[in-house]
Amino acid sequence: MDATDSKASVVIKLHQTVNETSSNSSPSNPATGHSQQLAALDTCCQKAMFKSMKHEEKEKLKQRCGGSWKLVLGYLLIGERNYRREKSQVVAGLGHSIVVTAKGDVYSFGANSSGQLGLGNTEDQFEPCLIRSLQGIRITQAAVGCRQAMLVSDTGSVYKFGQDAFGDWGSSGTYSYTSSPKLLESLEGIFVVQASIGGYFSAVLSREGQVYTFSWGRGARLGHRSDLTDVEPRLLSGPLENALVVQIAASNCYLLMLAYQPTGMSVYSVGCGEGGKLGHGRPKENLGIPKLVEHFHVLDVKPLSISAGAFHCAALALDGRVVTWGWSIRGCLGHGNEDKCKHLPARVEGLKDVKARHLSAGAYTTFVVADNGDVYFFGWGRSLDIQVDGAEKATVLTPKLPTSIVALNEKVVQISATNATDWFKQGLGCPHALVLTESGRLYAFGGGTKGQLGVKLVEGQTVRSTPDRVDIDDLA
Repeated sequence: MDATDSKASVVIKLHQTVNETSSNSSPSNPATGHSQQLAALDTCCQKAMFKSMKHEEKEKLKQRCGGSWKLVLGYLLIGERNYRREKSQVVAGLGHSIVVTAKGDVYSFGANSSGQLGLGNTEDQFEPCLIRSLQGIRITQAAVGCRQAMLVSDTGSVYKFGQDAFGDWGSSGTYSYTSSPKLLESLEGIFVVQASIGGYFSAVLSREGQVYTFSWGRGARLGHRSDLTDVEPRLLSGPLENALVVQIAASNCYLLMLAYQPTGMSVYSVGCGEGGKLGHGRPKENLGIPKLVEHFHVLDVKPLSISAGAFHCAALALDGRVVTWGWSIRGCLGHGNEDKCKHLPARVEGLKDVKARHLSAGAYTTFVVADNGDVYFFGWGRSLDIQVDGAEKATVLTPKLPTSIVALNEKVVQISATNATDWFKQGLGCPHALVLTESGRLYAFGGGTKGQLGVKLVEGQTVRSTPDRVDIDDLA
């Protein structure tokens, strides 16, 4: 069992015993219960994000987690699991790629006209390049959007580079950008553990489980009612203001949030609801403040992680089941039909015999990684030239094993698919996907005209269907 499997099993066991560890209950053996609490606290203290907290901050977090150090440990572990904190991770953006090693180094490659690779220039790169200006800073998480990226350090700081404001593009034909990582001073005093970038906004998650959103100076302010020109991060208002959020996932115009509670976890959504991607049963309802996705309780599904695609959503349940909802463009929901919306979350029946541990919702595509390392795909196969049953498929309506990934004969631990589309025809090419294996090997396939696959394609070639190895050290 690898470290990821071990961590996942710890999380599941913590939740299976959650009712025994609430502050209002007494274990049958007080001495055993006390020793378990001390052991959990000791493990918490080994985590960098917890270690740096003041005593009163730790106690406050404990109370917010139900008064139990075991539940605090569960909160920390779920966060680490879902955004791969302090582990190697890969992020496929629109036309470019970001890779974070377990040591905290960052490599980037692909389109770079707005400095979105963070290398201090605007030249496209066809092989991985180390962002040397970050030497001495350990990065623990990365977020990628259209022509921009954000990096989170182990000390809770956030660095941004690329296009400064989404709204600048298309208005005058010019835009401002930053080509080297720049510290976001507006987040000073907030210990950030995760960042996520949408099309018109960004969001960050603090170690205390609070969400801050900021727009690009447009109307998509998501969760706070400040002036339209306000671009400062603001605490999300509404029902999650005092809740404990453990993961965020942004796409073009909406945001998903996974809230941690002593009795389990819940999904909330906010933003544009067109196509039903907010999961509330109302396909055209837009929300300015977060709302609980109640249908998970109807399905008796306990969510463990979330993923936001361009037009659809996916969630992984604690028992390994997969749930999807939103626009079923090209079959990306995996329910056997095409171009039909699911306004409420629904289980993917084609995966009922599969125990999933990771998923990635992309632009018209969905990837699911099983606990044995197998990868399943459904959605628009033509966008990635993906092969199923030995042949390229334009549309895959139910979960299938991609032939080319099976041929790698590798156990996959993470896959990232581009979850944005080229709205303004910026020439960033087709979507692509990055595959990280247990052995520490990185593979890339899909659109590659800008170098986002880590290689320069031959003349006339735009998409590569076969995953090719991308050489980067220290990914194991």
